[in-house]
Amino acid sequence: MGAGATSSRLVAGTTRLHLDLEHELAALAGMETALVFSSGYLANIGVITALGGPGTLIVADEHCHASMIDGFRLSRSRTESFTHNRVEDAARLLADRPEPRALIAVESLYSVLGDEAPLADLLALAEEHDAVLLVDEAHSLGVTGNGDFQGCGAVAGTALAGHPNVIVTATLSKALGSQGGAVLGSALLREHLVNRARSFMFDTGLAPASAAAALAAVRIIRDEPWRARSVQSNAAALAAGLAPALVSRGAAFEQTVGAVQSIAMPSAASALAAAEAARTAGVRIGCFRPPSVPDGISRLRLTARATLTPKEIEDSCAELRRILEELP
Repeated sequence: MGAGATSSRLVAGTTRLHLDLEHELAALAGMETALVFSSGYLANIGVITALGGPGTLIVADEHCHASMIDGFRLSRSRTESFTHNRVEDAARLLADRPEPRALIAVESLYSVLGDEAPLADLLALAEEHDAVLLVDEAHSLGVTGNGDFQGCGAVAGTALAGHPNVIVTATLSKALGSQGGAVLGSALLREHLVNRARSFMFDTGLAPASAAAALAAVRIIRDEPWRARSVQSNAAALAAGLAPALVSRGAAFEQTVGAVQSIAMPSAASALAAAEAARTAGVRIGCFRPPSVPDGISRLRLTARATLTPKEIEDSCAELRRILEELP
């Protein structure tokens, strides 16, 4: 099928792989339909701008990803942020709104802190105010799940799945290991995006090879739920292995439910120094500091994966404990 899609999805860029991926991705997440974009960034921008405008109020968690923030700006909607995970603060912003439409924007698992959104309470809020709840599953799809829906994300298997007030966005480049993004929701939403989402209409379609890789990953997640459970157990082992060093330094650290384990650092400089020392020692970790996060919440981000061995976890934690203990 070639290295690229060669044109937009609406012209000649749609292949059977794209359609199969959308069908199986929607089934995995418990949503009616999906529409695949060439990146998760463009998926968020596409759905927010297609639903936004002067008649839409956007109420967004203050920790929403940059792709969502750019969508808010491009949508021309009035946008208000609420205190992280404080549903009552979001309710305050929705009360007595003059706009006829409202969108609540959150992440199911937050990319920097790694904590989870109170989705059930947010759904109740959306129902109360006749609002749409937009849930970004970038760090949840393929990792978390409810009951028999291991790896299917935070929405699947809950009251949110298939709910008319709920829209899900996802990336195909994290747990799925490919490239691209998707918006999942009703068939009516999909039709609206095909005709109104500029980042879908005027962008070259996702490369067929990336669509095929993402489709294979969806099937692995569906058929091998042990992988998601292994990610979670390895994340717990990382948290347990690092806790002693952090407690001794008085650092804040709470184990989270997903792959991301976040370590608060006293400064941007210390976060950079620790990440570089870890890289030299052969341990790859993320470093978040201004401008990617606000000043004052610089941190290290550890990301577990299913195939980490107990020895790799033990050795990595030992190196990181040493590095953290040696920091001034």
